[in-house]
Amino acid sequence: MSYTKCTYADTDPVAGAMHFLRDPLDCENVGVTIVDCEPGWTGKPHDHGDNGQEEVYVLVDGAATVTVGGEAVEMTAGDALRIDSASTRQIRNGETESQFVLVGAS
Repeated sequence: MSYTKCTYADTDPVAGAMHFLRDPLDCENVGVTIVDCEPGWTGKPHDHGDNGQEEVYVLVDGAATVTVGGEAVEMTAGDALRIDSASTRQIRNGETESQFVLVGAS
């Protein structure tokens, strides 16, 4: 088959917000995650230095802060942020709900 389709809401959220779609979509080279952030939600600080995965965070709705390498980057709906693999990153949601699409590839 030349395509795979899934509905992200059918996947079990990790950390109460993150819907990982790599496996349901049978992706080989790209990861896609939908993050539905409740007010005040904070993600785990992490990097991808071990696998060389570059990521792009697209804020679809709301407002949030992504801390990259110790620097707070304020984001509003429509903003996109590229993060190199070695930089530590963490999402901190604001006072309202927000939604991100995260895309990563190595």
